[in-house]
Amino acid sequence: MRCATEPHHARFAMRGFSLIELLVALAVFALAVLALLNLAGESTRTAVLLEERVLAGVVAENRAVESMIEPLERIAAEPAGTESAGDLQWQWSRTVQATEEPGIVRIDIRVQAQGRDQALAVLSVLRETGR
Repeated sequence: MRCATEPHHARFAMRGFSLIELLVALAVFALAVLALLNLAGESTRTAVLLEERVLAGVVAENRAVESMIEPLERIAAEPAGTESAGDLQWQWSRTVQATEEPGIVRIDIRVQAQGRDQALAVLSVLRETGR
C-alpha cells in the first residue's frame, strides 16, 4: 500500500504508460506498417511482371510451334506480327538463320509487349529445311 504522504504525481506515474511511451510505441507500429505496405506493393509488382513474362512465353511457344509446322517460305515471308493473349497485345518477331549444319536452320523468336522495347520472352528452335 502506498502511504498518504506519497506525492500525487508518483501515484499517477505508477498507473499506466506515459505520453512519451505511447508516442514511441505508435512510431514503432507505424514503421512496421509502412514496411508491410512496401512489401505488399513489391509483391504485387512482381506478380504483374511474372504474369507478363508467362504470357510472353506462351506467345513465343505458339510462334515456335507454328515455325516447326509451317513451310519455311511462309515463315520467312512473315517475320513479325502481333497477337493477343491475356487481354494484352504482344509484338513478336522471328528471324530464320542458316546454321553450320547443312539442312538445319535456326529460328529465333522475340516477344515484347506492344509499345515496349524490352523483350519479355526469347526462344530459339532448330528445324530441318526439308520439311
